[in-house]
Amino acid sequence: MKVGIITYGGIIVTLETPDKNGTIDDITLGFDSLDGYLQDHPYFGAIVGRYGNRIAKARFTLDGKEYSLAVNNGPNALHGGLQGFDKKVWKAETITQDGIPALKLYYLSKDGEEGYPGNLKTTVIYSLNNENELKIEYFAETDKATPLNLTNHAYFNLAGHRQLQSIANHVLTLHADRFTPVDESLIPTGELRNVKGTPMDFTEPKKIGERIDADDEQIRFGGGYDHNFVLNKKGASLTLGGRVHEPTSGRVLEFFTTQPGVQFYTGNFLDGTLKGKGGKVYEHRFGFCLETQHFPDSPNQPNFPTTILKPDETYHHSTVYKFFTEKE
Repeated sequence: MKVGIITYGGIIVTLETPDKNGTIDDITLGFDSLDGYLQDHPYFGAIVGRYGNRIAKARFTLDGKEYSLAVNNGPNALHGGLQGFDKKVWKAETITQDGIPALKLYYLSKDGEEGYPGNLKTTVIYSLNNENELKIEYFAETDKATPLNLTNHAYFNLAGHRQLQSIANHVLTLHADRFTPVDESLIPTGELRNVKGTPMDFTEPKKIGERIDADDEQIRFGGGYDHNFVLNKKGASLTLGGRVHEPTSGRVLEFFTTQPGVQFYTGNFLDGTLKGKGGKVYEHRFGFCLETQHFPDSPNQPNFPTTILKPDETYHHSTVYKFFTEKE
């Protein structure tokens, strides 16, 4: 297995894994050169911050002061703003952790950048071990209290680029009994709703495409799946969150995270206008994302787990994407 990462946006540009026959292929969406990433694109493979996902009305109040953010997604703020972490050049250092090759990235987000308070020192470490596990560790410290929700926005297609097709036949399991329903602008209502009896129920393996166009309000709002799932876990231990299996290639992805949630997104806004690697056209729903995270709009949702990092604290979260194959 091989992963390629660039300093611009900390972007995962290639992720090469074998299928059940041992054939290596790239299973993540993106571009062949930097030029593609410098154009407008849907966060392919990027580190997202300061705040991954949406903040309602692009504002929040912290310690009695209201902060205004860039409006870049309907009436809301999305993925850190107009020049979020996905558009920054990170300082890079190759390191070894317990004999495992790793890449250490560093970025200083200055006080007031994109409207957020505090000088935020951010470190992201990517490592790849011999078990075909890609680990992403996030660290941060601040000198003022600030909302923080870091994630990676890789788009996966386990069929691989040679056989690129809709993700509808990928089979998904999510260890999540609840999700956070949204309004028309994809902002959580504050409810933690049970998935049982809804198209959001992936507690047992289901094809992604089986109910993706269901006559369901939440599906209509998202144009498919674009929802935060509340993982079944207690505390911040590294826990299995779910798995995806692509039957033709036999590839399996399992993800483990210390985070309380995951945004499951099915490439609903891909529309065939982007040409990716090898000139392949990225059609509707040709990739899926599993963005491990705290919940969207948490700064405005007092009942959600807090995303406020304080000066005397260290932010540390980990996510592992593990890859293997199954014959059947």
